[in-house]
Amino acid sequence: MIIKEHVNLKPRNTFGIEARCRYWIECDDEGQLLDLLASRPWRGQETFVLGGGSNVLFTADFPGVIFHPAMKEREIASETATEVFLRVGAGVPWDDVVRWAVERGYGGIENLSMVPGSVGATPVQNIGAYGAEIGERIARVEAIDVERGVKRVISGEECRFGYRDSLFKGEWKDRFIITRVTYRLSKTPRFHLDYRGVREEVERTGEPSLASIRQAIIRLREARLPDVKALPNAGSFFKNPVVERSIAERLSALFPAMPSYPAGEGNVKLAAGWLIEQAGWKGRAIGEAAVHDKQALVLVNKGGATGSEIARLANEIKKSVFMNFGVWIEPEVNIL
Repeated sequence: MIIKEHVNLKPRNTFGIEARCRYWIECDDEGQLLDLLASRPWRGQETFVLGGGSNVLFTADFPGVIFHPAMKEREIASETATEVFLRVGAGVPWDDVVRWAVERGYGGIENLSMVPGSVGATPVQNIGAYGAEIGERIARVEAIDVERGVKRVISGEECRFGYRDSLFKGEWKDRFIITRVTYRLSKTPRFHLDYRGVREEVERTGEPSLASIRQAIIRLREARLPDVKALPNAGSFFKNPVVERSIAERLSALFPAMPSYPAGEGNVKLAAGWLIEQAGWKGRAIGEAAVHDKQALVLVNKGGATGSEIARLANEIKKSVFMNFGVWIEPEVNIL
């Protein structure tokens, strides 16, 4: 266990924002973490769990305690004739898991290649990309209940996964430190190629396979999303809004080119990137905070932007989209 005070968070968030936290606690041992929780030396202070820092925007110094779970083990917990249950520590980079699974012929997560962040964040955000969501593959989550100081094993069903959502973001927000996640992978994978652009990109290199799908997803992401090392960002900043079908039909009549997708139960998902671009924000900036010129869903730090500048840009975009389309878009990124 590592405990530090006044830690610089700039290298620990992909926006590259200058901020510090009062306490930093990094641990790869559940027993030590439970002992520390029992003593609660930070009683009354704000807490936050930070993984790879790819889905957070700091707008000021964090006055409390940041926990960084660093469990790194990976094991096959069990398997059947058709499935493998892979148990992974919260501190493992997510894309390492995807690569490992694809190399061994285990399917179900290949469409989530190159999604940034660590394993511990996957159930919180219910990460998704190119027609896949990780909630469909999570069998169980191991976590420490910060309030009660006990370990819990939570089934995937209990997490109530939704679009970029779970109980960890709502009712259970800041209550749990996720330590391990078990994924259900398929030994006889079914390929998901129908999301826009995937099939065409896969066919450029031959027949579909786990490896060709992974490489196609990587190429698509690299073409659309900036490298965080060259242009700091947090990936897609906004969630695609889900609206009632009547609203989508009204907008489609006004804007025939507007993309939309069925979202179940009489709802329709709209493309936030399209809405932002049509509102005139693609490539625009406020100070050193800007909308990426290739993908309007991505906000970037051009160099030296503050978290407040990026948050202000996001708010201006939200208001503009609402004024143009009557639809509110919400951040996918945690703003602290």
